[in-house]
Amino acid sequence: MQQLNLLAESTMDGMLSRQRSLFPALVTLLDRIDAEPARAADVIPWGCPVPAFGDPTVSPVATLGLNPSNREFVDDRGRELAGDARRFHTLRSLGLDAWDDADGEHLDQILAACRDYFAGNPYDRWFRRLDTVVSATGYSFYNPAAPACHLDLIPYATAQKWTALSSRQREGLLRLAGDTLGLLLRRSAVRVLILNGQSVISRFQEATGVELERVEMSEWALPRQSGDGVAGFSYRGTIDAVAGFPLPHEVLVLGFNHNLQSSYGVTGEVIGAIRRWVGEMTIEALGPATSLLA
Repeated sequence: MQQLNLLAESTMDGMLSRQRSLFPALVTLLDRIDAEPARAADVIPWGCPVPAFGDPTVSPVATLGLNPSNREFVDDRGRELAGDARRFHTLRSLGLDAWDDADGEHLDQILAACRDYFAGNPYDRWFRRLDTVVSATGYSFYNPAAPACHLDLIPYATAQKWTALSSRQREGLLRLAGDTLGLLLRRSAVRVLILNGQSVISRFQEATGVELERVEMSEWALPRQSGDGVAGFSYRGTIDAVAGFPLPHEVLVLGFNHNLQSSYGVTGEVIGAIRRWVGEMTIEALGPATSLLA
């Protein structure tokens, strides 16, 4: 029993040590949450920044989106999630009046909620479909033995959807938090980064200055009742630095122009074709999933 207790303590110490490597990114985000670009874009001020969904310090595979949905903090009537429905911390849940009052214990709680996101009440309506593609790599949001995670270019939830923000609001947020991805990846185990949709790809290329190789994929075309339909494109490249931050290893970047959750008419056949491509590209570049854990 004593040996088991010591093992549990050692595991927890290691988990906290890895988790706290993300402190600099989280502190930076908390410092900026009251900045003018955040206020102008209607960032939810009482909701914590969301550095990650899952744990990037142990996840070799990550997906990338634009910013967290407001539904991570509120229900369909706009009320703050509470109790078992809560997904991330807020000023209320942490007993704080302002983010300036947060200390190391509060940071631990915020990052623990991020780490354990998929074991709690994840927004499955969004993540399950994306996991259909991610799981082709051998990793999954929902498999703690082979975990994947999700990151966003802008780790702040806004009261309005990204598409409802003006171009000025979007640009302000990108200037405010455009270096976050570099801050996170340099402390992570991520070796494959999967970009979901053309908007994410375009913003990623702007933020990193990296031009990804684009190839038309005939199997990915979305059918329409009239015309040739919507063409499908794959994107591929590698990065070893982001926003001036060198990464501990080269990261393979894979992208597809169809946003799986919102593109009109994305069929099961197209999702299956994207899934196969993601799996093949990952294994070709990095080998079987088990080798990524080494």
